[in-house]
Amino acid sequence: MTTRALPVPDGLVGERVDAALARMLGLSRSAAAQVAASGGVRLDGRELGKSDRLPEGGWIEVDLPDPESRAPRIDSEPIPGMLVRYEDDDVVVVDKPVGVAAHPSPGWEGPTVVGGLLAAGYRISTSGAAERQGIVHRLDAGTSGLMVVAKSEHAYTVMKRAFKERTVEKVYHALVQGHPEPTSGTIDAPIGRHPSRDYKFAVVADGRPSVTHYEVLEMLPAASLLEIHLETGRTHQIRVHMSTLRHPCVGDLTYGADPRLAETVGLSRQWLHAMRLGFAQPSTGEWVAVESAYPADLQHALDVLAT
Repeated sequence: MTTRALPVPDGLVGERVDAALARMLGLSRSAAAQVAASGGVRLDGRELGKSDRLPEGGWIEVDLPDPESRAPRIDSEPIPGMLVRYEDDDVVVVDKPVGVAAHPSPGWEGPTVVGGLLAAGYRISTSGAAERQGIVHRLDAGTSGLMVVAKSEHAYTVMKRAFKERTVEKVYHALVQGHPEPTSGTIDAPIGRHPSRDYKFAVVADGRPSVTHYEVLEMLPAASLLEIHLETGRTHQIRVHMSTLRHPCVGDLTYGADPRLAETVGLSRQWLHAMRLGFAQPSTGEWVAVESAYPADLQHALDVLAT
């Protein structure tokens, strides 16, 4: 059992315990509720129930099972709304909905891309760790958009190398708070674990090299729509880099977004979408390019700001 001590973020003051823990720790809502039901959430020594509200300025202690005590398991589960955008004998490209993780991990009990593909009858590469079969890159559970998964062992090797050598085109659209100046640029800043918040990442001197290119596509009241090209693929890279510029993704309360703006546009997650993916087909070398439209919640947020 691991115990984490966490401050209550300003953006989560007044939230239910289960909802807040799900956002702070990347848990499913049901997993967070189970932790609370077992007495694993405390404030000043007092146990909190799943429906209790988080206070301002408080610190909570959360008991979580140790990762090594949980054997990875892939649950085959159909995922409504997860569409296949491209498929051949080597790879399958899916349009991942929000709330779906790439693969099973400690503390996550929600749906996964791997489980959804297996439930739909797709063959997946068995290379890599048991819980990450076929996974050559990832998207956060709270980020929607395109992911490529390897079906063959050959494709797994080739695609892993392609991501490592940065030959894959990864294009995101992000709605960020405010109006970045300059309107286009490159953020070259190393990213690693946050020094005091283990559920977050940050720009730190000893972090891994991280490079993000951005360009403003449209300026809206209080926000800007950006196109972002990634050279590297660090965890939370876009979210961290935009927050560092003081222009966090709208709805991204973990990285400093204004909860009032998120409420105004009806967002319960960060406005971030992997909208274009390009790569060389693993066997033929032919270039494959796939695009994805904005899901309904992100389009709604844009429409609200534009009116």
